[in-house]
Amino acid sequence: MSTEDSRHVYRLHSTLELPLEELREHFDDAPLPDGVADVEITRRNNTLILKAVAEDQSVSKYTPTAQLKASVTEVRVYEEDPEERRNSFRWDEEEEEEIESELVEFAAFKGDRETVLQNSLLQYEMFLVLCGIAEQAEKGTLTAISEHDGDLEATRIVDGEPRPADVEVVEGPRDRKSGQSGVNWRDNKFISD
Repeated sequence: MSTEDSRHVYRLHSTLELPLEELREHFDDAPLPDGVADVEITRRNNTLILKAVAEDQSVSKYTPTAQLKASVTEVRVYEEDPEERRNSFRWDEEEEEEIESELVEFAAFKGDRETVLQNSLLQYEMFLVLCGIAEQAEKGTLTAISEHDGDLEATRIVDGEPRPADVEVVEGPRDRKSGQSGVNWRDNKFISD
């Protein structure tokens, strides 16, 4: 695997959530990026790990490849909106019926780069896998700055839809002249010699 072809993900923030069943179905027919032969899905308690399997056979099995990490939570999903049901006036019902619901497990890819996308080998390729997941998710946002062929690229996917995004360079706090905003201790009349 040559390092000349490597691409980087510099910033990433994700609030994506989708049902665990939909995530598993997504990988049944999802195209994988070049360099990734497969994605292993492992669950440890309430943590889901999606690990890249390298196409390159020279990569040692002990070399950690990039992985996506999600937390698994159970959410009660109602067939009918409980608020609408409470607000509707029904003459024929004397006692309130229970609303049909079920517990659904959701995979939540939430956090910044180190929390969601870990390890450097095949990192950009697993970022592309995460973008594919983001386009399937009905809820959440994925924003990122990555490098491809020497150019910075901005990615923004909101509620499953890719949106326009730009990389903007702004003046940071370290760029300002510190002497103007701080205290000049040398000319302080309250300090005696």
